[in-house]
Amino acid sequence: MWYHISLGNTKFSRKRKLNALIKSGVITFGGNRRLKIYGTLDCKSGIRMKSENRIFFSSKEEAQKLKYRPCGNCLRQEYLQMKNDELPIVRL
Repeated sequence: MWYHISLGNTKFSRKRKLNALIKSGVITFGGNRRLKIYGTLDCKSGIRMKSENRIFFSSKEEAQKLKYRPCGNCLRQEYLQMKNDELPIVRL
């Protein structure tokens, strides 16, 4: 897990380090640390978030282990599956 703001001292150095980690395949997912949501790196919702809230993961499993939920926008199927798993079964 990497916090966006901890990747470097300047905006330029953070961007350069982040691009290197993405190209090498170390970072594959991004998330919002305040909302506890993770998604793909090209998600429209993730691109709009503030950099101080941005966090990066190497895998879905890492994000889920840290109790992050899938994005309802870019990971729709995983999000719906999670919602279905959370619904209580009501028997009449």
